[in-house]
Amino acid sequence: MTEAAELPPAPEVARDVFGECFPEAVRYAELLADVGVTRGLIGPREVPRLWERHLLNCAVLSEVVPEGVTVCDVGSGAGLPGIPLALTRPDLQITLLEPLLRRTNFLQEVVELLGLDHVTVVRGRAEEVLGKFPPVHVVTARAVAPLDRLAGWGVPLLRPYGEMLALKGDTAEEELKQARAALSKLGVVETSVLHVGEGIVDPPSTVVRVEVGESPGGVRFAAKRAKAASKGTRRRR
Repeated sequence: MTEAAELPPAPEVARDVFGECFPEAVRYAELLADVGVTRGLIGPREVPRLWERHLLNCAVLSEVVPEGVTVCDVGSGAGLPGIPLALTRPDLQITLLEPLLRRTNFLQEVVELLGLDHVTVVRGRAEEVLGKFPPVHVVTARAVAPLDRLAGWGVPLLRPYGEMLALKGDTAEEELKQARAALSKLGVVETSVLHVGEGIVDPPSTVVRVEVGESPGGVRFAAKRAKAASKGTRRRR
């Protein structure tokens, strides 16, 4: 039986990134390295690089999230990037959206343990919750799916003129190129590739920004959203 990898100490830069929430960030890292591994939420080989590859890589997304907005982290998994973002940005209202029960159980435990009152955990798929809770300003995601498929899930959850921020790797430019036609059908009006975390993570994190116009998801999803909202109104009567 292979001995469990040991979580290294937090790098000094993590104190600056997480500020007052640094102790909570350390506790989150400890949880990921312990029950996160035993429950199969992250691989044991990820433990030695939890800080650089995961927590800090996600936390620097805060550089491009507007102030005081609502955020939905689609396919949140073990809480990446949603929880590091919540630890750096208490001004945000964040929903962690995840379909698998064992993951939502973990997320709920983390949220309660760390006292993240501005974070809500919702179990479900993006297409299932459409119209069931208010559209958000920002959708975030990391390592969930190729960009065209991810946009099909995340973009319809946005408010008009909202944006999706997807943490991607070296293939970001190519994915964006291949997804342009699909993005256009979803009501996307502007796209860009950003690099965040200069001097904090090496290499900097790559973010694909997808901005929508007045009809997030395009015509088809506008009709679906209206139908879902109509059903909700009838149930409340």
